[in-house]
Amino acid sequence: MAGRHFSSTGNPRSRSPILLFVLCLLCLPLIFYIFSVFSSTSHIIPINTSQKPTSINPNVEYSFVASLEKFLTSKIQRSRRVIDDTVGTVSEEDVQKLDDLIWKKETERLYSYSFDPAFSSPLRVYVYKMPDKFTYDMLWLFRNTYKDTSNLTSNGSPVHRLIEQHSIDYWLWADLIAPESERMLKNVVRVHHQEDADLFYIPFFTTISFFLLEKQQCKALYREALKWVTDQPAWKRSEGRDHILPVHHPWSFKSVRRYMKNAIWLLPDMDSTGNWYKPGQVSLEKDLILPYVANLDLCDAQCLSENESKRSTLLYFRGRLKRNAGGKIRAKLVAELSGVEDVVIEEGSAGEEGKVAAQNGMRKSVFCLNPAGDTPSSARLFDAIVSGCIPIIISDELELPFEGILDYRKIALFVSSSDAVKPGLLLTFLRSVNPSKIKGMQTNLAKYARHFLYSHPAQPMGPEDLVWRMMAGKLVNIKLHTRRSQRVVKESRSVCNCDCKRPNSTIPALPLS
Repeated sequence: MAGRHFSSTGNPRSRSPILLFVLCLLCLPLIFYIFSVFSSTSHIIPINTSQKPTSINPNVEYSFVASLEKFLTSKIQRSRRVIDDTVGTVSEEDVQKLDDLIWKKETERLYSYSFDPAFSSPLRVYVYKMPDKFTYDMLWLFRNTYKDTSNLTSNGSPVHRLIEQHSIDYWLWADLIAPESERMLKNVVRVHHQEDADLFYIPFFTTISFFLLEKQQCKALYREALKWVTDQPAWKRSEGRDHILPVHHPWSFKSVRRYMKNAIWLLPDMDSTGNWYKPGQVSLEKDLILPYVANLDLCDAQCLSENESKRSTLLYFRGRLKRNAGGKIRAKLVAELSGVEDVVIEEGSAGEEGKVAAQNGMRKSVFCLNPAGDTPSSARLFDAIVSGCIPIIISDELELPFEGILDYRKIALFVSSSDAVKPGLLLTFLRSVNPSKIKGMQTNLAKYARHFLYSHPAQPMGPEDLVWRMMAGKLVNIKLHTRRSQRVVKESRSVCNCDCKRPNSTIPALPLS
């Protein structure tokens, strides 16, 4: 048109918003990819192997007895209100109502984020408020009797020391119920409404009750706990599949635990011989292996440095020399190793004198023998780790804690039972290990020790933290089996229970390097 001129290039100012919009559109896929990569791995954070060796934090309590004393006498516990989750008669309508609420919450979370929230949010755990007779009364019972040194098991082990070794139920619970402002773990949060929960924690102290109550009194309490938990609408909804049950001593809760076999059991090991757990009760897919609480003090960076030149013993063992089940190999090992100049094999118990002797022995040794006992595992493995002594594991049925995160080949040597008792083979193997490999494994032990130190407050990358990282990996499968159980007609098709899987066994091949 006359009087008007239109440039072929257009107005630069009018084009800039359009160009910016186009560039944003092009960048969106890249942003989405970067975010999804980080969010999908948020629950499995790699171990930083470049960190300095573990040292004791003076602001953290690592002693069970000392931590328990502070916990029970704190102002928060003294002033708490006694309100629990005890329910009366639960109808199918109550269960359906909870199921609908959970579905609503999960749906809101699923569709209210631009990216997948399942892998970017912390685990949500509902901690049951059980009556005091299952929780605080058990802790007070231990606290008021732990100085009684005459209370021994049938094989002479101090009962209260055994309870300390299996006190994982206390450490997890104390962290979960602590005020959020005092907690350091960010991958798990306590929720106060059941419909918000991914998992449900049962805070019953099964080990204390087993060892410190009379037999019939203990069994009666077990039956009460069983009824209390299985009456809960959340249990009925999932048949216990999303419930966490601490049964860390193999005898604890034994009389009734078959009725809770769907729950996630927190275990010291998985004896597949049937001596402790019946077929179909435990599996790596369903349950979780947790480390014992170490009996010995941590040999920190300064300690490791001071003892480096003092490790003159090749192989060390202190403990019971005669055991049952897989532990019968101990007698054969004693016959094979006795009288060797740089090997120390001692009979000993878990008393205070035994602790001092074991601590001194492990800190002066390069390798520490870890054979099976009455069960495939023992606290001795974790005593060796915190002492900087390379474990020699001779336990063909052993399962290890947090093995989805930690590589035990970097800190321990595994020998099959059949190889270990061959004349001269074990010692020949140990003497042939390259010094540089020994140094590397000792360095890794110093880094790994932090993963086996229970504490309050619970520390990032400590055992409590790794529990929830492992649980996060189970969550999708738990929800799958819960929902499947709600729709599949009972007994209409066979359910995978992993009974047909090959049992764990140590590879017999023995590398000489």
